[in-house]
Amino acid sequence: MDRLRWEYTSFFLKEWNVMRVIAGEHKGRALKAVPNQLTRPTTDKVKESLFSVLGPFFEGGECLDLFAGSGGLGIEALSRGMTHCIFVDKQGKAVETIKQNLTTLRLTDSSEVYRNDALRALKAVVKREKQFDLIFLDPPYHKMSYEGLLEQISEAGILGANGRIVCEHDAKKELPEFIAGLQAVKQDVYGNTTAITIYQAAREDE
Repeated sequence: MDRLRWEYTSFFLKEWNVMRVIAGEHKGRALKAVPNQLTRPTTDKVKESLFSVLGPFFEGGECLDLFAGSGGLGIEALSRGMTHCIFVDKQGKAVETIKQNLTTLRLTDSSEVYRNDALRALKAVVKREKQFDLIFLDPPYHKMSYEGLLEQISEAGILGANGRIVCEHDAKKELPEFIAGLQAVKQDVYGNTTAITIYQAAREDE
């Protein structure tokens, strides 16, 4: 019965172009996906594996979801205990979808949503003197330089002392172990298409 229920739920979510929150306060709640082919939602399998490495639960903290799409990663972080998340995407449909998802889950008071490109958004948070415990980078594959983004984030000083940067990227792309004072501490490959590399501030003895 449980297997049949799971298969039915998975079919329903796929057919209606929605995803779900994996764990935490909003576990099992459905999320709308952006209604176009320009975004690439993080699959539930990858999301579950990623957050098992990151926590899997948090006791507060600030989060930045820089290429937010539907907002799935930032919302998952909020559901698992992050205090606040800033969502950024340059697509109008993505921003609208994020706002709908946050409203549905009653997370508007613990979030901000902006339509902006990544580099301008980074400059904006620097002006506000923000620092983040968790930063998600999931740009369109082959269209943004991860190295450039990591350098910008490091130079901007917006990563907290114990903060982590999560890069979701093409499985065929290998990111550097060290870059701009950051150190890759974890890398996992999922199938033939997706990889996750996690960075934090490099230790002085490295």
